[in-house]
Amino acid sequence: MKKTALALVLAASAVLGAAPSPATPSPAAPSPSAPSQAAPSAAPPSDPPRAELRALVGDVRQATAYRYRATDSQGRSMDAAKVIQTAPGSYLATYHTMRSDGRFHAALASSSDLMNWTFVEDFGPGTSQPSIVQLSDGGYLMAWEQDPANHLALRYFPSRADLFAGTFTRQYDAKRSLSSCAEGTPNIYSVRLAPDIDHSVIELGGHYFSNCDVDRQMRAVLTDFSSWSAVKQNEFDNALLYWGVRGNIGDRDAVQFRGFPYALIEGQYTKNDFGSWRTFLYDYQTGNADPVTVTTHGGSTASANPSVTALTTPSGQPAVLVGLFIPSEGAAPGEAGELLYYRTY
Repeated sequence: MKKTALALVLAASAVLGAAPSPATPSPAAPSPSAPSQAAPSAAPPSDPPRAELRALVGDVRQATAYRYRATDSQGRSMDAAKVIQTAPGSYLATYHTMRSDGRFHAALASSSDLMNWTFVEDFGPGTSQPSIVQLSDGGYLMAWEQDPANHLALRYFPSRADLFAGTFTRQYDAKRSLSSCAEGTPNIYSVRLAPDIDHSVIELGGHYFSNCDVDRQMRAVLTDFSSWSAVKQNEFDNALLYWGVRGNIGDRDAVQFRGFPYALIEGQYTKNDFGSWRTFLYDYQTGNADPVTVTTHGGSTASANPSVTALTTPSGQPAVLVGLFIPSEGAAPGEAGELLYYRTY
């Protein structure tokens, strides 16, 4: 799905606020069971943290720092931004921008304050919805949606210098298996090196264009950077269908919070209506999803392409950083475009 958006962040700690440690990637989120929206007799232990996370994400007005219509140092819009922390006070973001050639270009930027971003590299035309993780060997893995014949593409950069130069040494373009039309919007759940990228297991999320009609959820595994398998995630879809979502179910990103895995995911209530995009919080423990009421300063009503990262701020405080794309349909004045914000706690 193309719009102008999380996935388990590779973090050493399962507790929100610990800076990501490339040496010990976190395990993949467990495969959730079919959702049961009826209230249980005893609340699952993941319910209170889920409520806390939903509150942190929902009210942009309470954010510690925020930036509407985020752009990099070249003035490129940072649509569908994904932010990671690579060291104390050091952050990277991947994102895409529609360029003058009429195609999306994925890009990389760096920051020391999470609000101001210095452009680093362009990864070429036809690249969009990028995600990135830092690996235990000091390298970086990027995944993005590649066109034409929209599919998932992965690139391995053995060092930070290689990443900044756009020089990858391994590449994999996945053959579509769940849709004959399109698969995309990747997030990276986990990467296990044993001991290197050629002996690895990479778990990703994505969407497939079901019956070439609506986007639905998928999960994929790339083994040894050569063997690909993908399956549908009907239970993920069902958690949003429960709330009346009848359009696309697309981009997502996952995070560990208070020791539990959650994901932010976009759902479109009405097909072809960009103003009906909303953000949901998915609980991998219960298989349930909650609508997130995103309250912006101006009162924008739609939000899409969510990303979420547990990190420490430049001042060393634990925080949740969120990226949302605010479609022009339903956007308050001055708020359409990429919104980046974080809240300390």
